[in-house]
Amino acid sequence: MNIPEEVILCEVGPRDGLQNEKRILTVEEKAELIDLCSDAGYKVIEAGSFVHPKAVPQMAATDEVFNRIKKKEGVEYRALTANLKGTQRAKACGCDKVKLNVSASMAHNIANLNCTPAQSVERFGECVHFARESGIKVSGSVSMAFGSPWEREIPLADVGRIVESYLKVGVDEISLSDASGMGIPGRVYALFKEMQREYPEVTFWGHFHNTRGLGIANILAAMEAGIRRFDVSFAGCGGCPFVPGATGNVSSEDVLHMLDGMGINSGIDSDRVIAIGKRAVELTGHPSDSYILNVGRNKDLQMEIPEKRERK
Repeated sequence: MNIPEEVILCEVGPRDGLQNEKRILTVEEKAELIDLCSDAGYKVIEAGSFVHPKAVPQMAATDEVFNRIKKKEGVEYRALTANLKGTQRAKACGCDKVKLNVSASMAHNIANLNCTPAQSVERFGECVHFARESGIKVSGSVSMAFGSPWEREIPLADVGRIVESYLKVGVDEISLSDASGMGIPGRVYALFKEMQREYPEVTFWGHFHNTRGLGIANILAAMEAGIRRFDVSFAGCGGCPFVPGATGNVSSEDVLHMLDGMGINSGIDSDRVIAIGKRAVELTGHPSDSYILNVGRNKDLQMEIPEKRERK
């Protein structure tokens, strides 16, 4: 296997994890989770999103969250934004990086934004210009790159056209996202291999939801293809309010359990991450889909060896 010595993980729980929760956490609770994440060793944290509060009420107070967190040097605090107004809000509260998002699903993008995915990215030009002038870094995301509930399979060429559109507006860090949870390892491997071959100047991230139980397998497939940056979510929280049936992201605890067991360095303290996951469960008020939170890590097992039974 093409196993790396180290990977970079972004904790997206404060944004992607909490945006689909029925209980809206307070500013103080969100800031607490974010500070715990930076203390655990995360170097990239997605702290919220600057979108219209009517669309995603769980993210309405992201400005206040940014003003409350105890920013740690060397940690990149990023947020999702959809337009120039959101990017301006990001500047006002000291956000380090904004992430722009477009759907690879033509049907989904046209239904929600009345334009093609490529046209959506073109409209991001003013956001990118403002961010650059303001000293804010910019990244892009392509949701449903591995499959859509409407088209089922998304052609590789369609994803490539979106990547090219991002490059035209000056964005060369791009996340390929499985928001619908339809990705399978073979597809993930093939897409990342092709994208890296065609666009070697792009820094790619992998973002996987665990809707059909393949989140960890898809990360392995992406690592095999050469990807070294991944999003994870505490306690497996998450889901997309705009994709029917989408469940949470692959859990931070589960991914770290795998990385630690394989000797892959993340620079993140697994014990602290488990504590964060437990705190997230307390705050959201429902059980977690995280395997590690539910059954524990291999090294935590302390079962007695059963006595040998005599045969009669």
